[in-house]
Amino acid sequence: MGERETWRSDYPLTIPDALLQSEAMQRACATRNFREIFRLVNRRTGSSHAVIASAVGKMTSARVSDIIRGVRGIRGQQVIERVADGFGIPGEMLGLPPRPWEGSPEGIDGISGARRSVGAATNPETKAPSDTSADVRSSIPDTPDSVLLPIVVDGRMVLVPVGRKTLESHEPDGILEKMVFSGSSEGGTPPSMEHEIMSLLSRRALLKGGFSVISLRRVSVEGIEHVAAALDDARRYFDGTVVEYFRSQLETAKCDDGRLGAQKTLPVVLGLLAVIEQQARDVKPAIRRELLSVGADGAEFAGWLYRDAHQPDVAVFWYDRAMEWAQEADDPAMQGYMLLKKSQMAYDDQDAVRMLTLAQAGQHQRWHLPTRVRAELLQQEALGLAMLGEPLTLIEQKLDTSRELLARADGEPSGLGAYFNEHTLLLRNAVSYTEAGKPGIAADLFGEIISAGTLSRRDTGFFNARRAAALALSGEPDEAAEVGTASAEVAQAVQSERTMRVLGEVLQTLSRWRSRPAVRKFREALRVA
Repeated sequence: MGERETWRSDYPLTIPDALLQSEAMQRACATRNFREIFRLVNRRTGSSHAVIASAVGKMTSARVSDIIRGVRGIRGQQVIERVADGFGIPGEMLGLPPRPWEGSPEGIDGISGARRSVGAATNPETKAPSDTSADVRSSIPDTPDSVLLPIVVDGRMVLVPVGRKTLESHEPDGILEKMVFSGSSEGGTPPSMEHEIMSLLSRRALLKGGFSVISLRRVSVEGIEHVAAALDDARRYFDGTVVEYFRSQLETAKCDDGRLGAQKTLPVVLGLLAVIEQQARDVKPAIRRELLSVGADGAEFAGWLYRDAHQPDVAVFWYDRAMEWAQEADDPAMQGYMLLKKSQMAYDDQDAVRMLTLAQAGQHQRWHLPTRVRAELLQQEALGLAMLGEPLTLIEQKLDTSRELLARADGEPSGLGAYFNEHTLLLRNAVSYTEAGKPGIAADLFGEIISAGTLSRRDTGFFNARRAAALALSGEPDEAAEVGTASAEVAQAVQSERTMRVLGEVLQTLSRWRSRPAVRKFREALRVA
């Protein structure tokens, strides 16, 4: 019997170490994909819905079934804690503090007893004391000649000492390209770096998967030291400088998204959010509000990334978290902005009425929204009206008003909705024309903007999928198939499930032309992707 199972001898259900350490479970826990967690427990342990419900507590078999089917999700912190305790999942795997049934951390690698190899020998009489931070610190060189970088090793937050001379004489990004990887790393840790990846130098609560200092442009060595100190003693060192550092890391991740895609951007964003959530508990109230404002922005971005990965249940979790943090941070603009994001997600589900009412609610004056966001909300309202079959004159009136608003936003500082420009407006208008039964106009608009070459790689693939859909509806099967094939190549490269979903709909529309060579080639491209 493993050590974790020994600790949990009084619990009715403890998932086996083999399942806990499986790649599927590790990935599901890292993203808090409870649908997948419940499914794995159900299928791999043979536990019935009733047994799972009993283990978690305050849950019915029907709810377990709904969670596994994706009808319902899990959002509340207390429920997440009950899931960890009910299944025997260590707290750090779900971004929680250590659970009451977990043993004390041992060893300089910072891995708790629950994460060590199955069958590792232990002696209860020689366990380390509950606070091992002093012992851990003593194992790391703490001299003026080294700088501590918060990075990720095998999905865990660690602080790594790197020589000052190394940082000052090399490009930081070149160093970190070798050192900073999450679970998505293809090559693992380079052998030459194995001895440079050292022990944990922070509280166990910082063992969060995903956060990494990937971009250190414009950050001095002294600034890095300040961030590392803030992570170790939040109340003393955490200030506006560190908050702005986190904000800059988030902006870097947003820039990377269009080029790399959601799968490669998510580990950084999730880890950053884990650190924000943890540190917000220890900082002063004024800094907490600033930190949660950044957290709300990051949570919204995480929700978007999960939308692109077509995991709507997880996207909803992060959108709700963004709204909660924006409320606590007293950020009305972010709250109104989240109504826009929720409206856009309702479009993914083709829920026209909810999409329309959310867009209208977001236009209330109490949100004090930037002009660009107000313009985007009007455009979103027009899309909802188109889906509900309202007259084209009313739809175009909304679109024209949105364009007028956008023209007045040129002098405003960048911030919420900064991405919403003339090209974005025209692309969204094209979607509205498609829904309004005018796919020919939509196809022309899509082609005009895409040919300008201003879109990111991921967005080019997505809107080419929309263009293919408009062409198919216009009765242009060959051109639709050719555009769809090009879109599929991009979708495969950036792993955009949202784009693939649109292309699947295009293929259905082209089914009457299935024997044409271009359509056959398109079908094969989707099969490969």
